[in-house]
Amino acid sequence: MYTIQYSIQRKFLALVIAMTSIVAIGVMSQAIAATAEDLDRDSRQALQTLYKTEPLAEQLSRTAKAVLVFPNMVKAGFVFGGSYGEGVLLRGSNVVDYYNSVTGSWGLQIGAQSYGYAMFLMTDEAVRYVEDTKGWEIGVGPTVVVVDEGVAKNLSSSSLQDDAYAFIFSQQGLMAGVSIEGTKISKIIR
Repeated sequence: MYTIQYSIQRKFLALVIAMTSIVAIGVMSQAIAATAEDLDRDSRQALQTLYKTEPLAEQLSRTAKAVLVFPNMVKAGFVFGGSYGEGVLLRGSNVVDYYNSVTGSWGLQIGAQSYGYAMFLMTDEAVRYVEDTKGWEIGVGPTVVVVDEGVAKNLSSSSLQDDAYAFIFSQQGLMAGVSIEGTKISKIIR
């Protein structure tokens, strides 16, 4: 009985790993294959979606020096995980540069999901830091505040004092677990 149960668990685990890998590879290849025009359009549409669901994001956009938008991040993991997506840096309505965001993680995790995120760069120093570094590691450099419902309720135009505010939106899929992550944002040449 024990060996049958163990065998079923191993097969189920192998199936989950295979499905997660297939989904991640399929979606990541779509993200990588995006043209500059597609990325420009998708980024602007992603911002409009964010503004409809999060009025604070639209308010921040009016005073932000620039906005870094990743319309389609793909994340997958089973113990070791990662995410990848490409985005644009907007100053006003103009696309200035293209960036990718890569995250590596390790810990108790399983699943796959896609999401978008936008980072509102509030100071000239934050914009310069993103433009001038050869890979910005989140947590090093400008202070980034991830805005969730609790933070959004307590922010007003007079309390905005940090370098950057990030919103995660349009989440699809399921990712569960506890992990340690590191994110790096790098300029890409199109």
